[in-house]
Amino acid sequence: MAQPILMPKLGQSDEVAPIVKWRKRIGETVNKGDILFEIETEKAVLEVESFFAGRLIKIVVPAGQAAPVNATVAFLGKPGEKAPEVAAAAAHPVVEHGAGGRHGGRPSRVENKDYALSSGGSGSVPTVAAPLAATAVPLKPGRLLISPRARALASASCIDPAGIAGSGPDGRIVEKDVRAHLEARGYDKLRISPAAKALAAQQKVDILSVTGTGEGGRIMTEDIQRALAERPKPLTLMRQTIARRLTQSVVTTPHFYVTVSVDMGDLLKLRQEAKARGSDYSVTDFILAACIMALQEAPEVNSSTDGQSVRWHASVHLGLATSRPDGLVVPVIRDAQKLTLAELHQAAKALAARARDGKLLPEELSGSTFTVSNMGMLNVENFTAIINPGESAILAVSSTLPTPVARDGNVVVRPIMKITLASDHRLVDGAMAARFVNAIKTKLEDVSLWTRSI
Repeated sequence: MAQPILMPKLGQSDEVAPIVKWRKRIGETVNKGDILFEIETEKAVLEVESFFAGRLIKIVVPAGQAAPVNATVAFLGKPGEKAPEVAAAAAHPVVEHGAGGRHGGRPSRVENKDYALSSGGSGSVPTVAAPLAATAVPLKPGRLLISPRARALASASCIDPAGIAGSGPDGRIVEKDVRAHLEARGYDKLRISPAAKALAAQQKVDILSVTGTGEGGRIMTEDIQRALAERPKPLTLMRQTIARRLTQSVVTTPHFYVTVSVDMGDLLKLRQEAKARGSDYSVTDFILAACIMALQEAPEVNSSTDGQSVRWHASVHLGLATSRPDGLVVPVIRDAQKLTLAELHQAAKALAARARDGKLLPEELSGSTFTVSNMGMLNVENFTAIINPGESAILAVSSTLPTPVARDGNVVVRPIMKITLASDHRLVDGAMAARFVNAIKTKLEDVSLWTRSI
């Protein structure tokens, strides 16, 4: 019998997932472990492996449409086998993808173990439980009431008829309404190059919304291209998640900020000496290690609250904010307090590389108890970061810049790095935040502490 392929459950918050791309076509042979399709979650694009072998005989949910978890998205079977009909499930909203909808880099891979077995006695043959069918609902505007002749005239004129008031039955737009709209907007006086009009027709750009920059206001191809570039594009699931979570944090968490300046001169010199010996530690490695030590000394900062109670975390699950072309992700170094500086270096390097390549798994993107956001490589003097929901603080690390400072009554130039701690005032008060961020500063400036580590 045909084997249903189900939409896998990938995380606690992912109940619906859009299929970005099918990697197999109908009629193709599928081996166990082959990539069937790619889906977009709130945090990454993932490759879904087949847990079964067979031939792809039916695709229920095409690329660009979404399905709830555990819904049937396709069937595998034998050559010539007919796929069963599936009953429609409740409709779910679909998130459309903008240009380059696939996140940068190759997606992560998950197994599609999308089957349920009925219980049976010894020697019984497992049977596939009845799958939930998917309803793929494209995101489209409501149906426009317009006559065929009016639609043809609007299309030939390269205009959008949606804003035209209809005089026909039930507000139906008829041909005379389109002609009246064109006359009122001065359509006959427009000047447009043939190439621009052809591009506008192809891309469905309303000519009346375009300002011409050519001679005498003539609409040129570049004007149509500019209009296309300015079209609203739907946010990806990742961008929507970032917007939702950070808005939630700003609205529900009372942020306050403490900034200190760290003299990085001695540590940078030590790092160069270590690099000459073959130890390629980054500045981030030392910052992460200093944060871990400070968090163990101040468990109040390594905590979370639901608004009613506070929970101190025994382990430091360190988030490392990492920028990608499609958004910001925060891979997590778990039990970071157990790692040596060398192990921390390897873990951070590996996570950052997988983040940039889009290969992080969902479990690597959740559960952090404290986050470091380092913009030191971007030539910024100072910035503040928004606390990740579920944490009590986040450290913003700025660039190390040559700065005139007072030393022993003299003005000297030193490599200074500003670090700013954003804290949840419900859990962390001003004095505690000051002590914590100064503890990080002290550790980074204490070269003897790091000499033992490298």
